[in-house]
Amino acid sequence: MTNPGVYHLFVYGSLRSGFKSPVYEYISRFFKFIGDSRIKGKLYDMGSYPAGVSASDESYIIGELYQAKNQHEFSWAIGQLDDYEGVSVEADEVQLYRREVTDVDLNGEVIKAWVYWYNGNVEGRPVIQSGDMMEYLKNK
Repeated sequence: MTNPGVYHLFVYGSLRSGFKSPVYEYISRFFKFIGDSRIKGKLYDMGSYPAGVSASDESYIIGELYQAKNQHEFSWAIGQLDDYEGVSVEADEVQLYRREVTDVDLNGEVIKAWVYWYNGNVEGRPVIQSGDMMEYLKNK
């Protein structure tokens, strides 16, 4: 689950700065904000959280791109986020998300970054057409 040389992180849900969640405080300590960006994918409303799913069509998920402040701390810092996102689970637990490297569009520039893709079933769940969780919640 490591990819040497990739020290960027793309976030689209509660990890975004606008949510002011306790985990964002953690992100701001170990990662530097690079800019608003997007990835190819679809965003679903799962009730209390969003689910990003990779897509090959022209659907986009809006989010924020971050870069590790210290590359030597990256493995530890991303490991903490893996725990939060339910990537690292016990044998009897369900893995909610998986972390993968994807292409991020930052104002026309493509940057490789880690993203947390939803690992479950989204059938029957509402699609967030705008791809932007913040905008969706304001209008909900």
